Amino acid sequence: MIPELQPTNSMIRVAPEIDVPLTPRVRRLIDTPQFRRLAGVSQLGLVSLVYPGATHSRFEHSLGVYRNAIDVLKQLANDPKQPMLFGDHDASLLIVAALFHDLGHWPFCHLIEDIDLIDAPRHEVLAHRILCQPEIADLLRSDWELDADTVAEFLHPETKHPQTQPNAAPADSLRGILRSILSGPIDIDKLDYLERDSLHAGVPYGRNFDRNRLVHSLCIDAPRNRLAISEKGKTAAEMMVFARYVMFSEVYWHHAVRSATAMLQRAVFELRDQHELVKTWLELDDSQFKSSVREHARGTDCEDCVFGLFGPRRSLFKRIAQFDAFSEPELHRSISAKPYSAQVALARQLTNRIAQETGVPLRPNDILIDAPPAKCEVQFDLRVRQKNGTYRELSEVSPVVQSLATLQFDAMVKRVRVFIHPKARDSIKKLNVASLLHEIEPSNR
Repeated sequence: MIPELQPTNSMIRVAPEIDVPLTPRVRRLIDTPQFRRLAGVSQLGLVSLVYPGATHSRFEHSLGVYRNAIDVLKQLANDPKQPMLFGDHDASLLIVAALFHDLGHWPFCHLIEDIDLIDAPRHEVLAHRILCQPEIADLLRSDWELDADTVAEFLHPETKHPQTQPNAAPADSLRGILRSILSGPIDIDKLDYLERDSLHAGVPYGRNFDRNRLVHSLCIDAPRNRLAISEKGKTAAEMMVFARYVMFSEVYWHHAVRSATAMLQRAVFELRDQHELVKTWLELDDSQFKSSVREHARGTDCEDCVFGLFGPRRSLFKRIAQFDAFSEPELHRSISAKPYSAQVALARQLTNRIAQETGVPLRPNDILIDAPPAKCEVQFDLRVRQKNGTYRELSEVSPVVQSLATLQFDAMVKRVRVFIHPKARDSIKKLNVASLLHEIEPSNR
């Protein structure tokens, strides 16, 4: 058995009172400059503007995910009904992937990736580049008998999963199971970030599920080569699904967090043409990124957006309209489907229209439209192993999951919102912004 699965007295403590086991080869990985950089990259970015305690790092989160990988491997190896038979190479691959799953992250990269800038490569691409750097690549070969390309291929979300192939070879089937442990409906990433984000944000929502019972219920969905749960984990799984729903509703997509997101996205969009500016951000930590953005925004049309976020006084844009896929289905669908540049163009048309209607002078960046990305955030493709060895979909046996799946969590929580510069908010209080958008939108379809 590999060293990480053996008892050890060498630990590092992370919140909430979790001991993360360290072996010499794990310590060598996390002491590299590339991994240490994650200590300066916040896990939740702009959320700390609303929840001041949410300043924990991707370094801390990555250690938690690594610890979950060890717990899950032990659980699956000891499943009395169907133990997972993995070799040292497979276990090592999952452990390294757990540690490095966020290696390519740079400050606020998720929200910047959402606006599809040409010079902003996906963090998965950056992770591959970092893994191939000599120090890490040499450690992977010498300590883990892994090559950088293998780890990068395992981490990349667009890689074709072997479980989709009915006649997959045993090695490919095992690789599919390992991938579902890292990224799936119930995975080692979610098991950590829900609890950790909730703890640091100071809210109870992400901690209201039984993590230990859920881990101890994990098993293998053999016909599909992916993770499943036994019947005893059903309630814990339901609570995790609901915890994730509430965390998105009350923390990740809180209206003030989305205001800050819209402000930074517009600022980055406006600054995108400055010579190779985006490329310079890729190796920075949060503090360096904020300094760079402030420097380049000074004196531009997006100065208020940047300094409202990263200046001496917090000043977020104010919400003047919002609607979900049920209250305004056509408008929501039309705006959400637009590329970011078209959303900016629509916001500027709305700015001109509001200025005409009210007589209030508005600048080009005084109105922001925020439409969260269209991709589905909640997955329900998880099966429950019955006592007789058959499998049933979790959504079939759970009223909680069935309700969320039917009503489409994303459609309820992912609201389109319109924000305005705080200085102009009081001047347009009686304006029906949704009606104005309905009048403008036909020309944009």
